[in-house]
Amino acid sequence: MKVSVKTPATVANLGPGFDSFGLALPLYNVISVEETVLPGSGIEINIINEKNNEDSIIDIPTDKNNIVYKAIELLYNFIGQSPNELKITIKTQIPISRGLGSSASVIVGGLIAANELLGHPADEKVLLSIATEIEGHPDNITPAFVGGITMSSWEKDGSVVYNKLPWNDEWKLMVCVPDYELNTEISRSVLPKEVPMKDAIFNLKRAAMFVQALHTKDEELFKLALKDKLHQPYREKLVPGLAEITKNLKHTNGVIGTVLCGAGPSVLVIYNGIGVSEIKEIVANTWNFHNVNTNFFNLPIEKEGAVKII
Repeated sequence: MKVSVKTPATVANLGPGFDSFGLALPLYNVISVEETVLPGSGIEINIINEKNNEDSIIDIPTDKNNIVYKAIELLYNFIGQSPNELKITIKTQIPISRGLGSSASVIVGGLIAANELLGHPADEKVLLSIATEIEGHPDNITPAFVGGITMSSWEKDGSVVYNKLPWNDEWKLMVCVPDYELNTEISRSVLPKEVPMKDAIFNLKRAAMFVQALHTKDEELFKLALKDKLHQPYREKLVPGLAEITKNLKHTNGVIGTVLCGAGPSVLVIYNGIGVSEIKEIVANTWNFHNVNTNFFNLPIEKEGAVKII
């Protein structure tokens, strides 16, 4: 039996919601899991890069160190079993190491597929907990699983508490993807272990504004809500041109806000439907100055999340 699951890309943090806010996008990875019938065949992991001109997959493990296998192993352990003969196929369309949740996508897809193979021993709560244990935070995991825009928290007991938030479809998303990778571990390494109290308070206020602005569709409040002092100021030095892009788009017609996608280096521009050409020109010209090429994706929010396709 073979099960395949299509899982969306995600953007985490969204400004003030560090390790909490996230949204799903209609770019997908497809993860297939099947039990092989040949005893002793072991674990086989195949990675197929469907964007042949993008993203190196050479460094992705194809043994038991693969994050998809690790997640599936935890699920099997949950029911008192061990995965012995499995074939895992990962078809990647989501750009890797660009802040678009590629790892969360494959973790979630692998878990849902394996759970289907095993006869659904785990419910959503268990799957979210296992996925977050592997990923280390729920901000990408939750929207990859359930779609939409979410706020989530990884609790001390290992559970994930989340809520889906409304979205104003008049607000549009432009994902600006540079042609280089940024390792998440490197991006996290520049963050301080402690932050000033005033910065923590600043983000608390912005996070509250964020939720309220979504519920009331208040564009001016949303502009204020997208600001951050916990992670983006520290990561700017890892993303050449980010400060200039943010500054130059601040007063651009139609732009509501500009945020780093997760750990970066991609940038998400939220706008009200106008000024598309000007936004692209500003981002492209700024990154060209730093010898960086850009791919642009104008996308809606993916509202459904991960789905079984076989």
